[in-house]
Amino acid sequence: MEKINADIAALLDSLAVNNDEASYRRLFDIFFPSLKKFAHYFLRSVELAEEAASDSMFVLWEHRDRLMEIENIRVWLFVITRNRCLNLLKHQQARLTSSLDTIPVEISFPGKDPEQICISSEMRKKMEKAVNALPDRCKLIFKLVKEEGLSYKETADILHISVKTVDAQLVTALRKLTQAIRLEYV
Repeated sequence: MEKINADIAALLDSLAVNNDEASYRRLFDIFFPSLKKFAHYFLRSVELAEEAASDSMFVLWEHRDRLMEIENIRVWLFVITRNRCLNLLKHQQARLTSSLDTIPVEISFPGKDPEQICISSEMRKKMEKAVNALPDRCKLIFKLVKEEGLSYKETADILHISVKTVDAQLVTALRKLTQAIRLEYV
């Protein structure tokens, strides 16, 4: 993780100092997929999610001269994406505000790390079913922390909630997942 952060820092420095388009493209490739997935939770449209994520990455380009002042670029981009999604929803007249409790969240287990590879297909299906049964807020927080690898503080900053709320929602999610899995094997 430190190497990734060092690589991102080097790319940001190159972009900020040299206006390097190749660095911007690499940053785009790193951040765009996660931002698009995150936007899709709010917008439930692939096209609108791509638009929101692209807009966020354009903001990165526009503010390239001030990038070194930003403490956590990943959180900054997620917050920009969230705000863009809320603006898109407002313009669509879908609702004036968006509640975390009503955002539909789909979760998948891509099987990228050794732990997930070891989980059998049957167990994975049971886990997905248990996760999808979580309340939407729990599911979104679980997804950001467990799949996107965000810290509790980063998740709290993105969703404008307290770190204690993130912790409480994760405790609830893990308790419900444990109960659901345990019931399958009793």
